Amino acid sequence: MQRWRGLEDIPEDWGRSVVTIGSYDGVHRGHQLIIKHAVDRARELGVPAVVVTFDPHPSEVVRPGSHPPLLAPHHRRAELVAGLGVDALLILPFTPEFSKLSPADFVVKVLVDRLHAKAVVEGPNFRFGHRATGNVDFLAEQGKVYDFEVEVIDLYVSGEAGGGEPFSSTLTRRLVAEGDVRGAAEILGRPHRVEGIVVRGAQRGRELGFPTANLETLPHTAIPADGVYAGWLHAQDEVMPAAISVGTNPQFDGTERTVEAYAIDRVGLDLYGLHVAVDFLAFVRGQARFDTLEALLEQMAADVARCRELLAVAEAPPT
Repeated sequence: MQRWRGLEDIPEDWGRSVVTIGSYDGVHRGHQLIIKHAVDRARELGVPAVVVTFDPHPSEVVRPGSHPPLLAPHHRRAELVAGLGVDALLILPFTPEFSKLSPADFVVKVLVDRLHAKAVVEGPNFRFGHRATGNVDFLAEQGKVYDFEVEVIDLYVSGEAGGGEPFSSTLTRRLVAEGDVRGAAEILGRPHRVEGIVVRGAQRGRELGFPTANLETLPHTAIPADGVYAGWLHAQDEVMPAAISVGTNPQFDGTERTVEAYAIDRVGLDLYGLHVAVDFLAFVRGQARFDTLEALLEQMAADVARCRELLAVAEAPPT
């Protein structure tokens, strides 16, 4: 898959293509439906399929300080869309100047002049251009003028976790924030993942017999609610069953929120300085403070046992 940053990166000899545009944060099952349809249509027409997304999230430029928690960083989104058969990913820097493009100018500058769109595939709520005044109806009108088709794909309706709402990144963020990682996985089609560099913490886990990888998470990451979770630690091209702790460590009067992963039954791991990821399978219990250190240790052992039990019957995600 080709990866471009900015319109100037698109090859000068780029021909016609099928395009889909959106933030695509998380590349959840609704996004997958749209992207797969774009790829299928591209194959039918004998042209490449292109996904267009933005950096930073448009809301951060339009309303500074309102950047939503991100379900997947750009490199992860690239991996996910590549897995769907996309031929090229275009990341458009979303600047104040770019945000002022009218819907008509956006169509000409992006879809017509550079990507030479033969078809555009979107969800029903797609908005674009200055103040998000462009919609799929306007896009279809422009398609008649500039010779491209517009196809609108309805999103799946989520199951029990979403209360019947259409699949959306907003709903997924809410479920993650509530600690409902199973519900989030139902929408994403895979476990929610958090990434970061392993840094040195207070090393209390090592002292207590449960050494953890303390993640310095990427900016704006969507982090689950405080508590203990069963999941997997991805490091050094290996996927390891893990007990994951999210919170401020109230037992030791902590104030900084952290994400720490204990690789179950692994000894001697040295992950400091490495970029790792954790996938969240299931919520085990909420954050708590215990009367004694012995009570804490007993609970930690029980947590690890419960995580081991849950992970033993779950399919590990790919690296």
